[in-house]
Amino acid sequence: MDEHFYQKEFEKAVDTISAKDFDDAGLHLSVNLILESVALKIYKPEWASNEQSPLNAPGRIFFSVWVSEKSIKEGKLYYNIHALKLRALKAYTIPARSFAEEFRIRFEEDREKWDNVSVKYGPLTLMEGWVVLRSDHLPDDLRKLAHQFLTISPVIDEVLNKYRLKP
Repeated sequence: MDEHFYQKEFEKAVDTISAKDFDDAGLHLSVNLILESVALKIYKPEWASNEQSPLNAPGRIFFSVWVSEKSIKEGKLYYNIHALKLRALKAYTIPARSFAEEFRIRFEEDREKWDNVSVKYGPLTLMEGWVVLRSDHLPDDLRKLAHQFLTISPVIDEVLNKYRLKP
């Protein structure tokens, strides 16, 4: 895999995404090399157990789009939403599996807007899907997926708010 090419294409996509829309929603974007993959992650610091280091916090929720050697061979650009160790989020009390189940119920309203998506995973992967990997259209496809996530990110906030500890 040509990591340099893909990292450049992912960063090009981020540079052309309207920062205002994501800033207004409190969302941050980051391009990283992770587990031999190039990934775009979209997250909110308050969705992490450590807001100072949300990309590495043990408990966190984030949207990811990635390409790897395997995905290139398959001709796929993968995406998903992870919800890792939500019990570590100090401002919430989230019973096992409840967050994933409630998110998936709400996600059904938007499911047809997501290509090749499935919610048939354990509680750590809320949904996962893929689009055809088109290297010549990669920034456009990344922007499209990022904006799709922007439209459903309020669902994460709404479901989390149900589990917020009362002051």
